[in-house]
Amino acid sequence: PAAPAASAAAPREHVVAAGETAWAVARRYGVTVQDLASWNGLPADMSLRPGQRLIVPQPGQRPDELATTAPGSGSPTPTPPSAAQPLPDESTAPASAPAPDARSTDLGATRTAASSGGQFRMPVEGAIIRVYEKGRNDGIDIAAPTGTPVSAAGSGEVAAITRDSSGTPIIVVRHQGDLMTVYTNLGEVAVARGDTVAPGQSLGQAGDAGFVHFEVRRGFESLDPETFLN
Repeated sequence: PAAPAASAAAPREHVVAAGETAWAVARRYGVTVQDLASWNGLPADMSLRPGQRLIVPQPGQRPDELATTAPGSGSPTPTPPSAAQPLPDESTAPASAPAPDARSTDLGATRTAASSGGQFRMPVEGAIIRVYEKGRNDGIDIAAPTGTPVSAAGSGEVAAITRDSSGTPIIVVRHQGDLMTVYTNLGEVAVARGDTVAPGQSLGQAGDAGFVHFEVRRGFESLDPETFLN
């Protein structure tokens, strides 16, 4: 099927379904498999796993083109309720990422981020219930009841606001040093694309998934968020 419409400026997120290949995803969205691989740091064999989140660029879009427009330019007409601007057109995917379970937590135990003198702060007050695993989990999952405040991990600019296959908002913030942070499983959104945010500034509230998924990326390759957290 043809890929759903999306904002011309914002990349989209796709959640990999069982049996889906990188080539199938690339064809679905009209991009090259090479672009898909470079944006997501895919291995040489282009292997994917069910539930993996992929950032899908617009056809021909380069990573350095993301969020280079001035705040508010090229954005839809403002509408309520939670953001100053509406979210980009929904980008649907055939499957949702699985909720964390006991097998994917840190040996069955919850934990909090270790103090490492990192440049980012925890975006949510809660225990880490699923840790980063390269090639298995591209970020960390932080326990967060519905309505828990979600804040910016560091200073930066809101590069994109999109939605997953269930319509849940996803926020991407761009920081210095080619770093990006990704916040998934939100409910209410308190920012708009192009907004400048400070560390600890509200991005919105956690949705009803019971956790917030948080990623750190450099050049669209996922990194272990805990190595960046205070």
